[in-house]
Amino acid sequence: MLIWMGLLMTQTPDFPVPTSLDEWAKRRESTRAALRELLGDLPARPGLPSVELVKSEEREGYRLEKLKIDGRIPAYLLVPAGKGPFPALLYNHWHAGQYALGKEELFQHDVPGAAGVKRGEALVRKGYVVLAADTYAFGERSGLGPDGPKQKGGQEEATWFKYFAWRGQTLWGMMVRDDLIALDVLAARPEVDPKRIGATGISMGSTRTWWAAALDDRIAAAVGVCCLTRYQDLVNEGGLHQHGIYYFVPGMLKKFDAEAVTSLIAPRPFLTLSGADDKGSPAKGVETINAFCADVWKLHGAADRFRGVLYPGVAHVYTPEMWAEMTGWFDRFLKKP
Repeated sequence: MLIWMGLLMTQTPDFPVPTSLDEWAKRRESTRAALRELLGDLPARPGLPSVELVKSEEREGYRLEKLKIDGRIPAYLLVPAGKGPFPALLYNHWHAGQYALGKEELFQHDVPGAAGVKRGEALVRKGYVVLAADTYAFGERSGLGPDGPKQKGGQEEATWFKYFAWRGQTLWGMMVRDDLIALDVLAARPEVDPKRIGATGISMGSTRTWWAAALDDRIAAAVGVCCLTRYQDLVNEGGLHQHGIYYFVPGMLKKFDAEAVTSLIAPRPFLTLSGADDKGSPAKGVETINAFCADVWKLHGAADRFRGVLYPGVAHVYTPEMWAEMTGWFDRFLKKP
């Protein structure tokens, strides 16, 4: 038992705050390369993903398109009425064990504090093109796993993990790959200004957001709501059970911890919004990441482009204050003055 506890408490390699931009530029490049390696032997993304228009519908203030990307990724695209190009948001759906939901979060979940106002419609009516896609085992991709249509939910998610492991890949890597394919589609749309694309989400959607932003500089601004902490702090707090199997990247803690990922977003605008009572995101780890990022953004001379908020007494929820912070952040950095 003592040996086991010792293994649990083993610390990750040191990842110090950079002391100069020259030193950081080299470390940033090597860290990003290490992340790609950790995600597994991922297939190359298609240069220009195929996009099938399944359905198009004019709604009040916007157009809703249902798409199938790369022949397998169902997605919604919401386009504001009027003349573009518009700023855009890649909206990454959450997990919460709601496997049937997926991208429907845009229309099934209200804006926090605004009953009856759907999240996707609120964002498109603010002038953003919005793209949301189902990830593995969620939404219209539920029941499409290696064991066939009768297997859904957590079992299907675990089966994908096992299948990809055998292929030298990771489930998380394949999920992030699909998010970057969705970004490829969004950046190529004529209605979108490719220099003004943001990404956001809550919970798993948050983690998808900051991993994608760390790996791809086309994400011009990012907001992560909940689900941010250091992985070692999660181990120390006994919180591994708070997350699904998708969350775990083999070999990660042999290299570095989560601040190595989030810091790659610098100096682009990045906002983190966390609840201090979120059992899946220990506050100590959140504070460490936020402090590390603040130092990296200061090194870039861009201190105003990073903000980390830890809300006392708040658990794993999307509050009205968080929603207001999120939309205000994107309005500030993605909308033209």
